Amino acid sequence: DCQDPWEQYTSVLKALSDPTRLDPLAPLQVDSQICTSEIAVVLGESAHNISRHVKVLRTSGLVFKKKEGKRIFYYYNLEDTPFDQAVQNLILCIPDELMTEEVLRCRQCLENRKIIKSWSVRTVRADQLSIFG
Repeated sequence: DCQDPWEQYTSVLKALSDPTRLDPLAPLQVDSQICTSEIAVVLGESAHNISRHVKVLRTSGLVFKKKEGKRIFYYYNLEDTPFDQAVQNLILCIPDELMTEEVLRCRQCLENRKIIKSWSVRTVRADQLSIFG
């Protein structure tokens, strides 16, 4: 990426300056990957609003997306640079009390994802057994 470092730094700081864009970062503290629909459930916002804010975070370089099947998961895009470490420390300094309910909902989403994933694995195995059995 040929972006001027100063532009990159100010882009990240601008993205972090809006509380509505800090909110989607909180679930990433609980789970290293999360999709838009899960963020919407965790924060009680519409998927459309979440997508707009996550787009700003992606444009700034704070998060990146990876498509897995029909879902798009978001991840932190922080490297081991002093600036990225400072940004992560800044995010970690946000008091947990401000996001208690959101963290609980995020943990429930993570648990639900694990349950759904185990169901799909069982379904595939059951289908294979009925075809070949």
